[in-house]
Amino acid sequence: MSLVARTTGIILAGGQGTRLRQVLSDRPKVLAPVLKRPFIFFLLDQLAAAGLKNVVVSTGYMAEMVEEAIGPEYRGMAVRFSRELFPLGTGGGLALAARLADTPLVLAMNGDSYMDANFGQYLDWFHQRERRASLLLARVEDASRFGRVSLGPDEAVESFVEKGQEAGPGLINAGVYLLSAADLAALPTDRPCSIEREFFPGLIGQGLYGLSHPGEFIDIGTPESYARAEAFLSGRGRSL
Repeated sequence: MSLVARTTGIILAGGQGTRLRQVLSDRPKVLAPVLKRPFIFFLLDQLAAAGLKNVVVSTGYMAEMVEEAIGPEYRGMAVRFSRELFPLGTGGGLALAARLADTPLVLAMNGDSYMDANFGQYLDWFHQRERRASLLLARVEDASRFGRVSLGPDEAVESFVEKGQEAGPGLINAGVYLLSAADLAALPTDRPCSIEREFFPGLIGQGLYGLSHPGEFIDIGTPESYARAEAFLSGRGRSL
């Protein structure tokens, strides 16, 4: 079985986007219009370009609007929806969505950020050696807004530094993960859970790796970053 056939995509799309309310009050942030398209379509384009055939979208806030906008199929991919009845955080949302994945591996993405990377190459890198889980990392000029990730010489993750603690250039978590469905099944779905705080730190030294990628990164979590999204994504997406 090919790598993509063993992988299900999951997009976390349940966030409320409270910081965007002043410029985006009538829809969830994953449907924020960028170049006249919902932002989440650019993420779905990346999964389709990698050859994935199955995607689960984790919904919560304004779930019906997200589900209606995407529908059951996108560029040849079957789309299913995992709806949170109450906010579960990144870990709980992924754990609930992973129940709909029928593959051993999950390619998970935050629904409010975009990493300009080839996910097919990311999958190839992951399988070049035995890895339990991985994060795609972006290099930014100021890592303090996001938090910093340190790698060892073998690309193993050595430490995480919380956001706001260390200014200056560095590697950040770009919100794109390769994870085993079995590991996700062990996370709670009856309470909020953060994959960044409650899952990844416990995997340090246990097979957690990071791929530092030269591609550019953007998130749309604030009005200022959202305002830059059109220029950033111009020429990306459908051309993949």
